[in-house]
Amino acid sequence: MTTNKLTVSHAPFWHDGDSLFQMNLNILFALLPAAIFGIIQFGTPALGVVALSISTAMLWETVMNLLAKKPLTVGDLDSAVIGMIFGIMLPATSPFWLVVVGTFVAVVIGKMIFGGIGANPFNPALIGMSFLMLSWKVMFDFDTAYVNYDFGFTALAPLAALKFQGAAAIADLFPTGDLIMGKQVGAIGSTFGLGIILGGIYLILRGYIRWEISISFILGIIVTAFCFNMANPQVYGGPAIHLFSGYTLLGAFFLATENSSSPVNKIPMFIYGFSAAVMIILMRNIGVYEDGTVLAILLLNLVNPLVDNIRPKALGKAGNNA
Repeated sequence: MTTNKLTVSHAPFWHDGDSLFQMNLNILFALLPAAIFGIIQFGTPALGVVALSISTAMLWETVMNLLAKKPLTVGDLDSAVIGMIFGIMLPATSPFWLVVVGTFVAVVIGKMIFGGIGANPFNPALIGMSFLMLSWKVMFDFDTAYVNYDFGFTALAPLAALKFQGAAAIADLFPTGDLIMGKQVGAIGSTFGLGIILGGIYLILRGYIRWEISISFILGIIVTAFCFNMANPQVYGGPAIHLFSGYTLLGAFFLATENSSSPVNKIPMFIYGFSAAVMIILMRNIGVYEDGTVLAILLLNLVNPLVDNIRPKALGKAGNNA
Protein backbone atom coordinates (compact mmCIF):
# COMPACT_ATOMS: atom_id res chain seq x y z
CA MET A 1 0.00 0.00 0.00
CA THR A 2 1.32 3.39 -0.99
CA THR A 3 0.55 6.55 0.92
CA ASN A 4 1.56 10.13 0.29
CA LYS A 5 3.25 11.96 3.12
CA LEU A 6 4.37 15.54 3.30
CA THR A 7 7.92 16.25 4.35
CA VAL A 8 7.92 19.74 5.83
CA SER A 9 10.93 21.85 6.72
CA HIS A 10 11.42 25.54 7.36
CA ALA A 11 13.81 28.09 5.94
CA PRO A 12 16.72 28.53 5.88
CA PHE A 13 17.31 25.28 4.03
CA TRP A 14 21.02 25.82 3.48
CA HIS A 15 23.46 27.95 5.38
CA ASP A 16 25.60 29.92 2.96
CA GLY A 17 28.11 31.05 5.57
CA ASP A 18 26.60 34.53 5.84
CA SER A 19 25.61 36.12 9.15
CA LEU A 20 23.55 38.97 10.57
CA PHE A 21 26.77 40.86 11.16
CA GLN A 22 27.84 40.52 7.52
CA MET A 23 24.38 41.45 6.23
CA ASN A 24 24.14 44.56 8.39
CA LEU A 25 27.73 45.52 7.59
CA ASN A 26 26.86 45.43 3.91
CA ILE A 27 23.73 47.52 4.49
CA LEU A 28 25.82 50.11 6.33
CA PHE A 29 28.29 50.08 3.43
CA ALA A 30 25.44 50.60 0.95
CA LEU A 31 24.19 53.60 2.94
CA LEU A 32 27.60 55.30 2.98
CA PRO A 33 27.38 57.15 -0.39
CA ALA A 34 24.16 58.92 0.59
CA ALA A 35 25.36 59.56 4.15
CA ILE A 36 28.77 60.91 3.13
CA PHE A 37 27.24 63.18 0.49
CA GLY A 38 24.79 64.55 3.06
CA ILE A 39 27.58 65.21 5.53
CA ILE A 40 29.61 67.02 2.88
CA GLN A 41 26.60 69.05 1.78
CA PHE A 42 25.23 69.97 5.21
CA GLY A 43 28.50 70.03 7.14
CA THR A 44 29.50 69.15 10.69
CA PRO A 45 25.94 69.27 12.12
CA ALA A 46 24.96 66.42 9.80
CA LEU A 47 27.92 64.33 10.99
CA GLY A 48 26.88 64.96 14.59
CA VAL A 49 23.30 63.88 13.95
CA VAL A 50 24.30 60.65 12.22
CA ALA A 51 26.96 59.77 14.80
CA LEU A 52 24.59 60.46 17.72
CA SER A 53 21.83 58.45 16.05
CA ILE A 54 24.00 55.35 15.54
CA SER A 55 25.59 55.49 18.99
CA THR A 56 22.34 56.02 20.92
CA ALA A 57 20.56 53.30 18.94
CA MET A 58 23.28 50.84 19.93
CA LEU A 59 23.17 52.13 23.51
CA TRP A 60 19.41 51.57 23.83
CA GLU A 61 19.75 47.97 22.61
CA THR A 62 22.55 47.32 25.09
CA VAL A 63 20.50 48.78 27.95
CA MET A 64 17.50 46.63 27.03
CA ASN A 65 19.67 43.50 26.88
CA LEU A 66 21.06 44.25 30.33
CA LEU A 67 17.66 45.00 31.85
CA ALA A 68 16.22 41.78 30.41
CA LYS A 69 19.34 39.84 31.49
CA LYS A 70 19.84 38.55 27.98
CA PRO A 71 23.04 38.14 25.96
CA LEU A 72 24.27 41.33 24.32
CA THR A 73 23.13 41.45 20.69
CA VAL A 74 24.55 44.84 19.73
CA GLY A 75 27.42 43.10 17.92
CA ASP A 76 25.14 41.97 15.08
CA LEU A 77 24.98 45.67 14.03
CA ASP A 78 21.21 45.64 13.60
CA SER A 79 20.79 48.62 15.91
CA ALA A 80 23.62 50.37 14.05
CA VAL A 81 21.64 49.97 10.81
CA ILE A 82 18.52 51.33 12.51
CA GLY A 83 20.54 54.27 13.82
CA MET A 84 22.13 54.97 10.44
CA ILE A 85 18.82 54.87 8.54
CA PHE A 86 17.10 56.93 11.21
CA GLY A 87 19.93 59.46 11.32
CA ILE A 88 20.06 60.12 7.58
CA MET A 89 16.28 60.65 7.53
CA LEU A 90 16.65 63.63 9.87
CA PRO A 91 17.47 67.25 8.98
CA ALA A 92 21.05 68.24 9.77
CA THR A 93 19.61 70.94 12.05
CA SER A 94 17.95 68.39 14.38
CA PRO A 95 18.60 69.11 18.10
CA PHE A 96 20.29 66.35 20.09
CA TRP A 97 17.21 65.59 22.18
CA LEU A 98 15.19 64.86 19.03
CA VAL A 99 17.76 62.28 17.94
CA VAL A 100 17.91 60.63 21.38
CA VAL A 101 14.12 60.42 21.72
CA GLY A 102 13.76 59.10 18.18
CA THR A 103 16.30 56.32 18.53
CA PHE A 104 14.74 55.31 21.86
CA VAL A 105 11.35 54.91 20.22
CA ALA A 106 12.86 53.16 17.18
CA VAL A 107 14.95 50.60 19.06
CA VAL A 108 13.07 50.06 22.31
CA ILE A 109 9.46 50.37 21.12
CA GLY A 110 9.96 49.52 17.46
CA LYS A 111 12.18 46.48 17.99
CA MET A 112 13.09 45.28 21.47
CA ILE A 113 9.63 45.05 23.04
CA PHE A 114 8.59 42.73 20.21
CA GLY A 115 11.41 40.34 21.02
CA GLY A 116 14.36 41.78 19.13
CA ILE A 117 15.64 41.20 15.63
CA GLY A 118 13.31 39.28 13.34
CA ALA A 119 10.27 39.72 15.60
CA ASN A 120 9.33 43.33 14.82
CA PRO A 121 6.20 43.69 12.65
CA PHE A 122 7.07 47.29 11.74
CA ASN A 123 10.22 48.91 10.44
CA PRO A 124 11.87 50.26 13.65
CA ALA A 125 13.36 53.35 12.01
CA LEU A 126 9.94 54.29 10.65
CA ILE A 127 8.36 53.84 14.08
CA GLY A 128 10.82 56.37 15.45
CA MET A 129 10.35 58.75 12.53
CA SER A 130 6.56 58.62 12.65
CA PHE A 131 6.61 59.39 16.38
CA LEU A 132 8.78 62.46 15.83
CA MET A 133 6.87 63.67 12.77
CA LEU A 134 3.53 63.43 14.53
CA SER A 135 4.84 65.00 17.73
CA TRP A 136 7.13 67.75 16.36
CA LYS A 137 6.08 68.24 12.74
CA VAL A 138 7.73 71.67 12.57
CA MET A 139 11.14 70.00 12.93
CA PHE A 140 10.64 68.36 9.53
CA ASP A 141 9.72 71.51 7.64
CA PHE A 142 12.85 71.45 5.48
CA ASP A 143 12.16 74.84 3.88
CA THR A 144 12.55 76.57 7.24
CA ALA A 145 15.05 74.12 8.77
CA TYR A 146 17.76 75.20 6.31
CA VAL A 147 16.84 78.86 6.01
CA ASN A 148 20.33 80.01 7.10
CA TYR A 149 22.25 77.67 4.80
CA ASP A 150 23.75 78.85 1.52
CA PHE A 151 23.62 75.92 -0.89
CA GLY A 152 24.05 77.67 -4.21
CA PHE A 153 20.79 76.22 -5.50
CA THR A 154 17.07 76.63 -4.86
CA ALA A 155 16.71 76.27 -1.10
CA LEU A 156 13.26 74.74 -1.21
CA ALA A 157 12.23 71.19 -0.42
CA PRO A 158 10.84 69.95 -3.77
CA LEU A 159 7.83 68.08 -2.38
CA ALA A 160 6.80 70.98 -0.14
CA ALA A 161 7.07 73.39 -3.08
CA LEU A 162 5.07 70.99 -5.25
CA LYS A 163 2.41 70.56 -2.57
CA PHE A 164 1.75 74.22 -1.92
CA GLN A 165 2.66 75.91 -5.22
CA GLY A 166 1.65 73.33 -7.81
CA ALA A 167 3.60 71.70 -10.61
CA ALA A 168 3.30 74.58 -13.06
CA ALA A 169 4.76 77.11 -10.61
CA ILE A 170 7.92 75.08 -9.90
CA ALA A 171 8.45 73.52 -13.31
CA ASP A 172 11.84 75.20 -13.84
CA LEU A 173 13.09 75.10 -10.25
CA PHE A 174 13.99 71.43 -9.94
CA PRO A 175 15.62 69.86 -13.02
CA THR A 176 15.71 66.09 -12.81
CA GLY A 177 19.49 66.00 -13.10
CA ASP A 178 19.85 68.33 -10.12
CA LEU A 179 17.50 66.18 -8.04
CA ILE A 180 19.43 63.00 -8.83
CA MET A 181 22.76 64.62 -7.96
CA GLY A 182 21.55 66.02 -4.64
CA LYS A 183 20.97 69.68 -5.48
CA GLN A 184 17.94 69.95 -3.23
CA VAL A 185 17.05 70.55 0.39
CA GLY A 186 16.00 67.54 2.41
CA ALA A 187 17.08 65.02 5.01
CA ILE A 188 20.78 64.28 5.42
CA GLY A 189 20.78 61.11 3.37
CA SER A 190 17.73 61.48 1.13
CA THR A 191 18.96 64.11 -1.30
CA PHE A 192 21.63 62.17 -3.23
CA GLY A 193 19.45 59.99 -5.43
CA LEU A 194 22.34 58.47 -7.39
CA GLY A 195 24.07 57.32 -4.20
CA ILE A 196 20.91 55.68 -2.87
CA ILE A 197 20.33 53.88 -6.16
CA LEU A 198 23.90 52.59 -6.27
CA GLY A 199 23.61 51.37 -2.69
CA GLY A 200 20.31 49.66 -3.44
CA ILE A 201 21.65 47.92 -6.54
CA TYR A 202 24.61 46.71 -4.51
CA LEU A 203 22.31 45.13 -1.91
CA ILE A 204 20.15 43.52 -4.60
CA LEU A 205 23.20 42.02 -6.32
CA ARG A 206 24.47 40.71 -2.99
CA GLY A 207 21.05 39.19 -2.24
CA TYR A 208 20.39 41.19 0.94
CA ILE A 209 17.18 42.80 -0.34
CA ARG A 210 14.62 41.53 -2.83
CA TRP A 211 14.45 43.27 -6.18
CA GLU A 212 10.73 42.50 -6.44
CA ILE A 213 9.87 45.01 -3.71
CA SER A 214 12.17 47.75 -4.98
CA ILE A 215 11.16 47.47 -8.63
CA SER A 216 7.42 47.27 -7.92
CA PHE A 217 7.76 50.22 -5.54
CA ILE A 218 9.48 52.37 -8.17
CA LEU A 219 6.99 51.25 -10.82
CA GLY A 220 4.11 52.18 -8.51
CA ILE A 221 5.53 55.67 -8.01
CA ILE A 222 5.98 56.18 -11.75
CA VAL A 223 2.57 54.86 -12.80
CA THR A 224 0.54 56.63 -10.11
CA ALA A 225 2.36 59.96 -10.45
CA PHE A 226 1.97 59.77 -14.25
CA CYS A 227 -1.79 59.22 -13.95
CA PHE A 228 -2.21 62.24 -11.66
CA ASN A 229 0.02 64.38 -13.89
CA MET A 230 -1.95 63.46 -17.00
CA ALA A 231 -5.20 64.34 -15.21
CA ASN A 232 -3.97 67.80 -14.13
CA PRO A 233 -0.40 68.74 -15.11
CA GLN A 234 -0.79 72.22 -13.61
CA VAL A 235 -1.22 70.86 -10.09
CA TYR A 236 0.34 67.39 -9.92
CA GLY A 237 4.01 66.75 -10.58
CA GLY A 238 5.28 64.08 -12.92
CA PRO A 239 7.10 60.88 -11.94
CA ALA A 240 10.59 62.42 -11.83
CA ILE A 241 10.04 64.89 -9.00
CA HIS A 242 8.23 62.26 -6.93
CA LEU A 243 10.84 59.59 -7.54
CA PHE A 244 13.92 61.68 -6.81
CA SER A 245 12.61 63.79 -3.92
CA GLY A 246 11.86 63.17 -0.28
CA TYR A 247 12.26 59.68 1.15
CA THR A 248 11.14 57.90 -2.03
CA LEU A 249 14.37 56.15 -2.99
CA LEU A 250 15.21 55.36 0.63
CA GLY A 251 11.77 53.78 0.79
CA ALA A 252 12.36 51.73 -2.33
CA PHE A 253 15.70 50.25 -1.28
CA PHE A 254 16.10 50.56 2.50
CA LEU A 255 12.70 51.04 4.18
CA ALA A 256 10.11 48.91 2.39
CA THR A 257 12.63 46.06 2.04
CA GLU A 258 13.29 45.61 5.79
CA ASN A 259 13.24 41.83 6.26
CA SER A 260 11.03 41.42 9.34
CA SER A 261 8.23 43.70 8.13
CA SER A 262 8.03 42.79 4.43
CA PRO A 263 6.66 39.75 2.55
CA VAL A 264 8.65 36.57 1.93
CA ASN A 265 6.64 35.30 -1.06
CA LYS A 266 7.17 36.62 -4.58
CA ILE A 267 3.64 37.67 -5.63
CA PRO A 268 3.00 39.42 -2.28
CA MET A 269 6.30 41.30 -2.73
CA PHE A 270 5.05 42.86 -5.96
CA ILE A 271 1.70 43.74 -4.39
CA TYR A 272 3.36 45.12 -1.26
CA GLY A 273 5.84 47.35 -3.08
CA PHE A 274 3.35 48.66 -5.65
CA SER A 275 0.65 49.32 -3.02
CA ALA A 276 3.05 51.23 -0.78
CA ALA A 277 4.02 53.46 -3.70
CA VAL A 278 0.41 54.12 -4.68
CA MET A 279 -0.37 55.08 -1.08
CA ILE A 280 2.58 57.49 -1.03
CA ILE A 281 1.39 59.37 -4.13
CA LEU A 282 -2.18 59.49 -2.79
CA MET A 283 -0.93 61.00 0.46
CA ARG A 284 1.19 63.55 -1.39
CA ASN A 285 -1.42 64.60 -3.92
CA ILE A 286 -4.70 64.49 -2.00
CA GLY A 287 -3.56 64.10 1.62
CA VAL A 288 -2.15 66.59 4.11
CA TYR A 289 1.46 65.35 4.03
CA GLU A 290 4.12 66.65 1.65
CA ASP A 291 5.88 63.26 1.57
CA GLY A 292 3.89 60.40 3.09
CA THR A 293 6.58 57.73 2.65
CA VAL A 294 6.93 56.99 6.36
CA LEU A 295 3.24 56.49 7.07
CA ALA A 296 2.52 54.67 3.81
CA ILE A 297 5.17 52.01 4.40
CA LEU A 298 4.07 51.60 8.04
CA LEU A 299 0.52 51.03 6.79
CA LEU A 300 1.76 48.29 4.46
CA ASN A 301 3.78 46.83 7.35
CA LEU A 302 0.47 46.54 9.21
CA VAL A 303 -1.26 44.59 6.45
CA ASN A 304 1.85 42.64 5.46
CA PRO A 305 0.71 39.37 7.14
CA LEU A 306 -2.48 39.46 5.05
CA VAL A 307 -0.64 40.35 1.85
CA ASP A 308 1.88 37.56 2.41
CA ASN A 309 -0.95 35.00 2.46
CA ILE A 310 -1.74 35.68 -1.17
CA ARG A 311 -0.54 32.64 -3.13
CA PRO A 312 1.84 31.45 -0.38
CA LYS A 313 4.71 29.23 -1.40
CA ALA A 314 4.24 25.76 0.06
CA LEU A 315 6.94 24.43 2.33
CA GLY A 316 8.08 20.85 1.83
CA LYS A 317 7.53 18.20 -0.81
CA ALA A 318 5.31 15.22 -1.36
CA GLY A 319 6.89 11.83 -1.11
CA ASN A 320 5.73 8.23 -1.70
CA ASN A 321 6.31 5.89 1.20
CA ALA A 322 5.41 2.24 1.03
